[in-house]
Amino acid sequence: MAGVNKQTNPKIRKANQKFEKQNKDVRKHGKSKVKKSNQADKPALSKFWIYLLAFLIVGGGLLEILALLF
Repeated sequence: MAGVNKQTNPKIRKANQKFEKQNKDVRKHGKSKVKKSNQADKPALSKFWIYLLAFLIVGGGLLEILALLF
């Protein structure tokens, strides 16, 4: 490995020490876990809109089938 400087630059050493201070607790205790809420998550759409959308899709499909037959 010719041309590689094995000595640590003081600037790099200082940056490494700063990084070590910031991550000491993370290494000791691990990353903080996401807390689960006790309440169930609400869906993005209410049941009314889901039923309306299903009605329109199924109804439109039935009308298309009827149009093909007659």
